[in-house]
Amino acid sequence: MGRKDASASKTPIDNYRKQIGKQDYKKTKSVLKATRLKAEAKKTAPGIKDVTLIVVAILVLLVAVYGFFYLKFNTEVDLDPELDKN
Repeated sequence: MGRKDASASKTPIDNYRKQIGKQDYKKTKSVLKATRLKAEAKKTAPGIKDVTLIVVAILVLLVAVYGFFYLKFNTEVDLDPELDKN
């Protein structure tokens, strides 16, 4: 008797979820698997913003290192200063 009373007190939300579950069973297993894999791939894939941020950070680091070495080793040497006087 307790079983009938428990099923009668279901909320509309539970009924809605049950209907959605029944509709999913109508789909084939391959379609359900493809949908699940697509959702997982979308969730785990790195965003374009993340990739762009990493690439820009690497480029800034390379430019800073290049600039440091350019300024450190940039020395202009006049090999024959007497040629400039003539």
